Amino acid sequence: MADAIIFDIDGTLIDSVDLHARAWQETFARYGIEATFDAVRGQIGKGADQLMPVFVPKEMLDRLGEEIQKERGKHFREKYLPLVKPFPKVRELFERLLADGKRLVLASSGSRDEVEGYKKLAGVEDLIESDTSSDDAEKSKPHPDIFLAALEKLGNPDKATVLVIGDTPYDAEAANKAGVRTVGVLCGGFPESELREAGCIAIYRDPADLLERIGEWADR
Repeated sequence: MADAIIFDIDGTLIDSVDLHARAWQETFARYGIEATFDAVRGQIGKGADQLMPVFVPKEMLDRLGEEIQKERGKHFREKYLPLVKPFPKVRELFERLLADGKRLVLASSGSRDEVEGYKKLAGVEDLIESDTSSDDAEKSKPHPDIFLAALEKLGNPDKATVLVIGDTPYDAEAANKAGVRTVGVLCGGFPESELREAGCIAIYRDPADLLERIGEWADR
């Protein structure tokens, strides 16, 4: 039975995946790097440390990687952050889980500033026990660091009593490496087949579907 739930944020609680992909694609273009939207979108869910090497030549990455990352962050905040919206029923889902005695933690590959903003945007700032960001991990998803940090903030409970909720194969891969089961959601736009192949034990449409069918997964 799950006593604690670790939630990814982007694509799971808030509708931001396409916007992040656009910000990366447009930032890469400023540096002469051609990358299609679909190619970039397929990498969203990883942190910058894992995403950039897919598109940025190593010599440029060594020389300009930090600059590119900062430019992407600035571009996203200025152009796309105002467009980000939470998926329906996020707060209601969290309230129900709390009422059922679950402990709730957020775990994101995003920066600390992004996570702080997203908690407010999703309306769950007062409902979570803790959260982790890229600042808490040496490597981002699909490495397990962020989920291991979340487990530590929970007091390192029995991993059989913890579930991860995420929208990307990278969430499931990272959770599996951390020894935790993953429930997938489709609202981030990744195919169900990829989520299942990555190890998700169950898949739902979005937070509203998780709430409606809570009895199927929350006590697994």
